[in-house]
Order: sequence, then C-alpha cells, then structure tokens
Amino acid sequence: MQQIKDIEHYIVILSALFLWIILHFVRRALVRHQPTTKIKGIQIGNGQSIGRREEQDDYFSSSTTAVGTFAVIADGISGLSNGRMASTLAVTVFSKEFQLLEKTEDFTSFFAKAATQSNSGILANLSGSNGGTTLVVAVISSGILHWAAVGDSMISVFRDSEFITMNSKHTVETLLREKVLSGEMTKEDAETSPVRKHLVNYLGYEGFRNMEIGEPFTLQKKDKIMLASDGVYDALSEVELEHLLKQKKPAEEIADDIIEQVDAKGLRNQDNATVIILEKGW
Repeated sequence: MQQIKDIEHYIVILSALFLWIILHFVRRALVRHQPTTKIKGIQIGNGQSIGRREEQDDYFSSSTTAVGTFAVIADGISGLSNGRMASTLAVTVFSKEFQLLEKTEDFTSFFAKAATQSNSGILANLSGSNGGTTLVVAVISSGILHWAAVGDSMISVFRDSEFITMNSKHTVETLLREKVLSGEMTKEDAETSPVRKHLVNYLGYEGFRNMEIGEPFTLQKKDKIMLASDGVYDALSEVELEHLLKQKKPAEEIADDIIEQVDAKGLRNQDNATVIILEKGW
C-alpha cells in the first residue's frame, strides 16, 4: 500500500510539473508576440523578448483611427530605476493623444505635445529619483510616414533590400563621431569610449527640450517600416536584419523571426528587445 501511495504521489508531482512547463511556454509566447493587426490594408506585426534582463522595460502600442495608423516603442532605461514606469507612461500618453487627433496637419504639434506631457509626467513620478525612457513613434497617413524620436530606439524604412534610417541616435557616440570628423579625436578612441552609448536626450530628463521630428516621408508600395529598440539592432547586424525583411512573409511572421534570431544569439548581456513591422496599405 505504501508503494502505491508513493507512486500516486510522484504522479501528482510530475503532472504538476508538466502543467507548469506548458503554462510557462504559453506565457512566453504571449509576452513576446501579439497577433498581427490588419486594418485598412496595413499589416502590423510585433514581437518582444525580455532578453537577459530581470524585467521587461520595453513597452509598445499600435492603433488605427480615421487619421492614420500609429505605432510606438519606448525603451525604459535599464541602467536606471523606474525604466518600466517611464516607458509605460510615455506610450500611454502618446496613445491617448493620438486617439484625440482629428487633423492630419497636426502631427508635428501632436509629437511635441505628447513628448512634453510624457517628460513632465515621468519627472513628477520620479520625484527626484533616476529614470527615463527612449521613444520612437510613427504615424502613416495617406501613404506618408510621419515620425519622431528621442534616445536610441530606431525607425527605418526597408526599400529595395536596403535600410533608409530615419532618425539619429541621441547618444554620446553621435557627438564622438562629430569630433572624429573635425579631427578632435581618433576613430579608434571614439569606438572604444566607455561612454559612447550613454544617452544625451530622453524622456524623464531634466534637460529635455524636444524630440527629433522628421520631415514627412513618402512611402512606396513595397516598403516595410521597422521600429526597434536597441536590444534588436545591438544583437543583429544590418545584414541579418536585411535578410529577415527580404522574406515574403506577413509582418507578423517577420517580427516573430527577428525576435527568434535575437534569442538564438544567446548574448550574455542581451537587453530587452522589441520590434514593430508595418507594411502594405499605402
């Protein structure tokens, strides 16, 4: 009888373990990937990985209204506390402000207003503590890409098998590159500088003034738009990303493939990684 009880006990334990494993993988799939949104012909695919971090500080959103299709990624600064709060607050503010937008000519003021509100809100929540977030946002309206960015998250248009980078990185690296061009320092010193990846502008920064707001960009039929946090482009080379975006797959599958490639690298210091792919419909 005791042996039967022991066997039953082990069966219960194994069943619980099996159930936990199933739930674990289901949760991973839900966290890293949301279903593609397909509205008015525009496909929106997204993917996300926590990487090697203890928490997910990236936050993203997308939606479509009568004005256009909107996508945003914010990357809470992992080196500072309150990264998750900052990224969540910023994306929430931008998403709400976009829902209130009624005229296509108001995109520049929309970007500026949402950025100012986000920065003020983050600083108020920080109450003197450290924290902040990068942010990149895109709105597609009548075949035109409108965008804005702050920090080092990136937005690019993939056209004819090549990337057209929209924004610049607001990091010390950009300043060092300018010094190299002016002859103030060597290229080697710039590339090995320990502060080259430090941000010089972000939301939640006391000295924040404005975002980088780009000129409207006319899209072509086969273009694909990619928004990505640094966890994506630091893990994958431009050549690797080009290969993935060349695939004739739905935006959902391309985004999923990008995140799978990031995870497959198994980098020791892999950051949170988030990507949004938009294509067709313009």
